[in-house]
Amino acid sequence: MRGGEIVESSSERLLTPGEVAALFRVDPKTVTRWAAAGRISSIRTPGGHRRFRESEVHALLRGEEVLTADRPSGDSPRV
Repeated sequence: MRGGEIVESSSERLLTPGEVAALFRVDPKTVTRWAAAGRISSIRTPGGHRRFRESEVHALLRGEEVLTADRPSGDSPRV
């Protein structure tokens, strides 16, 4: 599937675009654009909705570089 993975069973909490947007103080559409551009990885639910790993979101908030499958290691997230 393009732009994300299918949801797998995991104990990690997944955040909605709205929840991520609230943490970064941006619009949810901005979060969706970041995912489409590979700046943050997303997981797709069976219904096609995006979800984001809480640990990755918090790492980005702390300013840590998070490598996604869509972004080469030399690129830094511009979030």
